[in-house]
Amino acid sequence: MNHPSPPTIDPPAVQRLERLPLDQSPWLHEEVARRMAERLQWIKLQPDAWLDWAPSWGGLQGHAKLLELYPKARAHVHEPVPARAAKARQTHEPAWWQPARWSGRAPAVGLPSDGSVQMVWSNMALHATDRPQDLIGQWHKALAVDGFLMFSCLGPDTLQELRALYAQAGWPAPGHVFTDMHDWGDMLVEAGFAEPVMDMERVVLTFESPERLLKELRELGRNLHPARFAACRGRSWHAQLLHALRTSPALTEPAPGSLSLTFEIIYGHAFKPVPRIRLSSQSAVSLQEMKTVLRHNKKNLPPV
Repeated sequence: MNHPSPPTIDPPAVQRLERLPLDQSPWLHEEVARRMAERLQWIKLQPDAWLDWAPSWGGLQGHAKLLELYPKARAHVHEPVPARAAKARQTHEPAWWQPARWSGRAPAVGLPSDGSVQMVWSNMALHATDRPQDLIGQWHKALAVDGFLMFSCLGPDTLQELRALYAQAGWPAPGHVFTDMHDWGDMLVEAGFAEPVMDMERVVLTFESPERLLKELRELGRNLHPARFAACRGRSWHAQLLHALRTSPALTEPAPGSLSLTFEIIYGHAFKPVPRIRLSSQSAVSLQEMKTVLRHNKKNLPPV
């Protein structure tokens, strides 16, 4: 499982998606953020500092909810896309004259120092990256030992009705293939996380018209499949698509008079354990790993 990128994601398409202007977080992302925040009640650890990865895409309302849940913790916001990072400073950093700027409780924009946060939160980002192992590695690097990761993403049953329609019409796939939750669990373990817990649910959204359906899908992303249609398609094909959507049994049977699409939502949770030092006849251990192990062992020594 050491692919440089998922086999059905085109890296240039990801870069073009990231350059698109983003006026607000997609509605579905905000709803998933709300549901994921409800799961935090089962976690006893109260972070002193936490990192929100790409909240402009993952949900600004979700970010506000986390600020309410952890009012005493220091929040960090990281936007990997430069244009969104500039906007994040305007959104999250208070003006020089506001008390929040001097209280130390205002969100800090930018990556925190390595191993300095107890929670990394990433909502609806993992399925749209062409280098998921690298992204998971960055989350692991940011976390302190015993800190935890919370993330969500789309799963393989997403858009199953639309995929069937495209296949029947002989068109290229409408989107890339989404990774199964068990594979995400394997990647977490490979990156050094422990006790990954994966869960999923299916959300069925209904749309009043084909036009509304397509508009919502454009807000959720773009087709990142390497084998997607390579050129611009004209009005004739667009009319065919609208007709196919209106008449497709897969989309219309569950809710007559409207169109339905399935979205599989995957939730993941894992802890960062003390690093394991692999010993052999000759072993190389980084200074940072050694410091981490020594600090953890000292903290857990029994009282004399």
